[in-house]
Amino acid sequence: MEITDLYAIFRKYPSVTTDSRMCSKDSIFFALRGERFNGNLFADKALEAGCAYAVVDERPESEPFNERIILVDNVLATLQKLANYHRRKLKIPIIGITGTNGKTTTKELIAIALSREFKVAYTQGNFNNHIGVPLTLLSMNRSHEIGVVEMGANHPGDIRELCEIAEPNYGLITNVGKAHLEGFGTFENVIKAKGELYDFLRGHEGKVFVNKDNQTLYELSEGMDRILYGKNDPSLFASGTIANATPFLEFDWNFFDRSYRVKTSLVGEFNFDNAIAAVAVSKFFGINAELISAALEEYEPLNHRSQFKRTERNDLIIDAYNANPTSMKASLDFFVSIPTSLPKMVILGEMKELGEISDEEHQRMVDFIKNQTFDRVYLVGNDFKDLIPDNASYRFFENVDSLIESLKTDPVKGHYLLLKGSHSVHLEKAVDYL
Repeated sequence: MEITDLYAIFRKYPSVTTDSRMCSKDSIFFALRGERFNGNLFADKALEAGCAYAVVDERPESEPFNERIILVDNVLATLQKLANYHRRKLKIPIIGITGTNGKTTTKELIAIALSREFKVAYTQGNFNNHIGVPLTLLSMNRSHEIGVVEMGANHPGDIRELCEIAEPNYGLITNVGKAHLEGFGTFENVIKAKGELYDFLRGHEGKVFVNKDNQTLYELSEGMDRILYGKNDPSLFASGTIANATPFLEFDWNFFDRSYRVKTSLVGEFNFDNAIAAVAVSKFFGINAELISAALEEYEPLNHRSQFKRTERNDLIIDAYNANPTSMKASLDFFVSIPTSLPKMVILGEMKELGEISDEEHQRMVDFIKNQTFDRVYLVGNDFKDLIPDNASYRFFENVDSLIESLKTDPVKGHYLLLKGSHSVHLEKAVDYL
């Protein structure tokens, strides 16, 4: 089937699913395949559940003909082509966002601020890969005026591929750090991979929003049509000054001759870059300064990213959605700086996908902790197992389940805690016991 014919069907049934357990009435089921699943096996079930059509790339000859089943060469490629075709038909500005840390928070801040004046479609959760980006694009309709698309990468070429699908007109790289090195190999490759967003926009006369304080990104974007933002520099398009971050970030920014104080619900100075990026993008698209400030103040992080929570037992800073050496060190630095009368405690989960530098980077974190005055240190995950210093009172747990069992028998009370670790460690499961 030609993509134009499939698009005609999509226009009639503009809802897409890749999960046969989540089939809304009159949607189109795309039968994706992976190492451990084969969506083709569930095509008939999807139709029975209410889907109008099912797109498959495998169909036994013994199965009876069904005009509601569309056979293609490759379901994933078809999904991506359909998304790109739809994106071109919409003809709306698309802002592509990537980076090692902060891209989801930045995406959400930008979306909530732009929504004050525009109908905005944006990536839900972290649907930022080769499947999530097409689904984000296909969720857009003719009522939307701007799209904000988050793009993640584990290997070289991933961002380039996502750019070719989404065709962004604008781009923003939050930062580059040591993450996913198993897939990238070296930090230099991480920089090149994130820079693929700049490469695409450079070749398509796009515009980029660049943090002037990030030397790597400033150099990478040299010669491009760029809008600069940063800290303590009134000459930039958007600039701000941190007023407080103990724990909630407060900052001042100016619009012409008027200053605005923004009191966010985000914790830590490291979120300033995300917030001022949202100011820059929103200001560029003409959002009123009062509306920008109000939107950033209203944003509530509820996804275990930069989240503060006070329980009956303790005060918690939960930053357990992701972790790499850059973000973990930033979280620890911030936590150390918080003034409090409570004893401080850290629960750190191992950092995944660091490849050959994993031992070295985990050792660096332990060395940093040794020089602090934390009342308790709990380390979770086998990457920490052999790194506990002699004579240290640190406690090691193989996984979050063993941590929870310990918290049940030996509760922690009256502490200020930081929880930081890779998502796969699932430190968030321990929150109910803290």
